[in-house]
Amino acid sequence: MSLKKGFIHVYTGNGKGKTTAAIGLGIRATGEGLKVAMIQFMKGRRYSELDALQHIKNFTVVQFGRDEFVSKEKPEQVDIDLARKGFAYAKEIIQKDAYDLVILDEINVALDFNLISLKDVIELLENKPETLELVLTGRYASPEIIKHADIVSEILEIKHPYQKGVQSRKGIDW
Repeated sequence: MSLKKGFIHVYTGNGKGKTTAAIGLGIRATGEGLKVAMIQFMKGRRYSELDALQHIKNFTVVQFGRDEFVSKEKPEQVDIDLARKGFAYAKEIIQKDAYDLVILDEINVALDFNLISLKDVIELLENKPETLELVLTGRYASPEIIKHADIVSEILEIKHPYQKGVQSRKGIDW
């Protein structure tokens, strides 16, 4: 099965759940026999959801990042190189039309940190295959990205336990 028309989604905002929402959409898509790829920018840690996704047929995840904090003001060259490698990989699989749904996880942050070019991402959006569903996640979605999207959801943080000093919990927060 493939989609007749694919849309561009943006999940942004400072609240928890952008990646989780994208994964949920991906799982739903695999339930209909669609092929899903998630490319993670600026992430190199082994997150709990990755262990679960290994067991889901037609859901591929590839990470392009380190398990290190990336400085917005002065990113290390290795982080720039990994983000650009991830973007090149994303372009390649999108051009091959090998997947029905592609998730570019944390690409908005990679753009905000100037690890990859906004011009290049806009070009990708403008030239995506007609039937491809494309999801961009991460805080700080630029107005230009939002303009090109068909569906935009802003996840708003209202309350979270870390505001009271509670550490993130494996299996719940990562």
